[in-house]
Amino acid sequence: MLKKVTFLAVLVLSGLILAACSGTTTVMPSYGSGTSAGLSVNGHGQVNLPPDVAYVTIGVHTEATDVSNAVQDNANQVAAVMASLSEAGVALEDMQTSNFSVYTTDNYDPTTGLINGKKYSVDNTVNITARDLAALGGLLDRAISAGANSIWGVTFDLENKEAASAEARDMAVEDAKAEAQALATAAGVSLGDIVTISYTNTGYNNYYPYYGLGGGGGGDAGATTSIVPGQITVSADVYITYALK
Repeated sequence: MLKKVTFLAVLVLSGLILAACSGTTTVMPSYGSGTSAGLSVNGHGQVNLPPDVAYVTIGVHTEATDVSNAVQDNANQVAAVMASLSEAGVALEDMQTSNFSVYTTDNYDPTTGLINGKKYSVDNTVNITARDLAALGGLLDRAISAGANSIWGVTFDLENKEAASAEARDMAVEDAKAEAQALATAAGVSLGDIVTISYTNTGYNNYYPYYGLGGGGGGDAGATTSIVPGQITVSADVYITYALK
């Protein structure tokens, strides 16, 4: 009997020495009635709101066999587009050039299909922030009529997401609490204190339409671009572990 007790003491002592050397905390298993119990639940919160701002990329593409003509034509069209946007109420600080490039490509003769020297292409794109979403379709029409021939990346968003994120987070916590209470009641136990809680902002779902236009500006004056902003979904998830009584 003495040998068994001595052997067990050596094992316990060896375990403590190894834990001290490794710099980690080792939780020894408990036996008997002291075993702890817990209940882990997930909670989800979601808020749907109409967007109040849109981000759009508007571009002008020009081509010419002379680089100076290509650049000048592009500059004239971009100036006309930006003037049109300003007249439509877009503030100067809500317009930002995102790309300007000049490059050469082969100039194909449409009659013979043969290469007839080189031509120069110029691209100038501007990112804009539109705050009057009801007038966004008309704004794009004005840009096209002024000379824009590429529009893409229309993204709807909430300018201030903090309040929506907080609301979704609180909803997720309440959802987790309700689930935990329902499970505890069904199991015939009582909830104790929260042991752990983790929170994840699961992001925003936006509406991404695409507009691509070929050729030059000047669309049908009778046509109005239809824009559907939809809604922005802000969601959050929590993971909570409760002790049980």
